[in-house]
Amino acid sequence: MQFFTSEKPFELECGACLPEISLTYNTYGRINADRSNVIWVCHALTANSDVKSWWPDTVEKDKFLDPDKYFVICANILGSCYGSTGPLSINPATNKPYFNDFPLITVKDIVKAHRLLAAYLNINKVKILIGSSIGGFQCLQWAVDCPTFAENMIIIASAAKTSPWVAAFNESQRMAIESDCTFYANTLTGGEKGLAAARSTALLSYRGPSAYNKTQADSGNNSSIVFHRACTYQRYQGEKLCKRFNAYSYYRLTQAIDSHDIGRSYGGVINALKSIKSKTLIVAISSDILFPPDEHAFMAENIPDSEYHVIDSDFGHDGFLIESGQLNDIIQQFINKKQ
Repeated sequence: MQFFTSEKPFELECGACLPEISLTYNTYGRINADRSNVIWVCHALTANSDVKSWWPDTVEKDKFLDPDKYFVICANILGSCYGSTGPLSINPATNKPYFNDFPLITVKDIVKAHRLLAAYLNINKVKILIGSSIGGFQCLQWAVDCPTFAENMIIIASAAKTSPWVAAFNESQRMAIESDCTFYANTLTGGEKGLAAARSTALLSYRGPSAYNKTQADSGNNSSIVFHRACTYQRYQGEKLCKRFNAYSYYRLTQAIDSHDIGRSYGGVINALKSIKSKTLIVAISSDILFPPDEHAFMAENIPDSEYHVIDSDFGHDGFLIESGQLNDIIQQFINKKQ
């Protein structure tokens, strides 16, 4: 893990200003002489900059993030809790963590911070810009803000604009966090029970009925009237997230998701998509109820040089993490055609 700090004031889209920002980032492989082998990965909501730790079977030889071929970089997003500036960072004005005082951030702000890191690393162009979910939001925003930055772009399980459906899930999660009175105590463990409940809600949108019915079915010898394996799974996943994340970052980052509208300041979504210069691969998951295939087809219809694929999977939105074989085949074919 490496660190980057910009000591200049960082103005946010909401009008607030952070006195400085820091980002953590990871790299894999080596950059070549003409700096033409860079792949920039934009991560999703609760992931971190260590791609190898959360995206199975990708940062490996002969995979689409092969470190023997590419210089792969991923930066932890602004507002997160894995080393980048976020709610647990120290507010210079109070000499205490920001907690609930951390300002609203948007996808545009996240990309603006990444652009500072790219300039620091002297990376003016990348071979591939790739992201899933909110990572896909970042890629789209970057491609619209800086049309020459990415030669190729890969968008997976994502959308051009946050739908009312996604915003409703996020608001339900924030309501769960707000219902935990410790969230307002501004402590390192504040809002943990609310965060666990929020994660339980999120998982329903990540997986959907096909995945739950396939993986959480009760055993044949279950004699309980009310106990279900799915119940313990929900509680386990909520507790698991609380051990590695915090409610304040989660709250702000769900708001960042809700901020996503690629057409803001660009004359609408269609105008923004039509301005993209990158050769683009768009990959949907057949059972994704969070970002369904029709939203991907819409992007493919409006991004000039794009192709569209659907991965057949029962695992919903999480299919981008699980269906590594199908995903690798689609991406490798795309890369080979663009050589």
